[in-house]
Amino acid sequence: MTTTTTIASQTTSSARPLAGRVAVVTGASSGIGEATADLLAAQGAHVALLARRGDRLAEHVARIEAAGGTALAVPSDVTEPASIADAATRVRERFGHVDLVVNNAGLALPDLLGQAAGTNWQRMIEVNVTGAWAVVDAFVPDLLAAAADRGHADLVTISSVAAQTVLPGFGGYAASKAALSHLSRNLRTQLAPSDVRVTTIEPGAVDTELRDHIDDPAISAAVQEAMDSIEKIPSGADVAELIAFAVSRPRHVNLSQISVLPSREV
Repeated sequence: MTTTTTIASQTTSSARPLAGRVAVVTGASSGIGEATADLLAAQGAHVALLARRGDRLAEHVARIEAAGGTALAVPSDVTEPASIADAATRVRERFGHVDLVVNNAGLALPDLLGQAAGTNWQRMIEVNVTGAWAVVDAFVPDLLAAAADRGHADLVTISSVAAQTVLPGFGGYAASKAALSHLSRNLRTQLAPSDVRVTTIEPGAVDTELRDHIDDPAISAAVQEAMDSIEKIPSGADVAELIAFAVSRPRHVNLSQISVLPSREV
């Protein structure tokens, strides 16, 4: 009887390795963020979904709860620090201290040099860099408190392989992601001594709606052609699996940087 009970307990733990954890996922209305929120909830975490599109968040929360998970929709904008601060308060009031943050909200726009490129540049800096920093600033106190109480916490940043490579026509995007990856490396040196693990995920081509933000038809068509030239590309769910794997490692293990590429992308 004892053996049977132990095996059942181990099976439950394996199926829900994030039970008891409180997670925040930004950019959770679609793509990697949506898939990550679904998976974290399925693995037992209480998940707060943050994004601007409140209607989409409500749909996702309803689906998560119908599947037996626990979730909270928090419409918010990473480019407005007050909005993110309010979101942190709402999450804390509902679930307690956050011990897992997936800093995912991002934007990919072309350079459009000589064609009001400054507008796209500014927007990407606001979302990809300043917005990511606002999320860290709002939730690091929770992560530190959770780590002190439970022994560890996790900050996961979704950057891009563009941080490490040349991406013609998207230099501003690449620069913003390079800044984000380097920020994440620096945050690890600050937070690791307090048992907050910092992980940077750098995806290559992923099948999400990120490219749908491109307004220029010619550039949009070129990007789509490049995507179509790759036989099979990862989905948001593929990236979500890596995130869930990284944050469910033993507390003494930190997967600090992970690149995710289609097998045939070179």
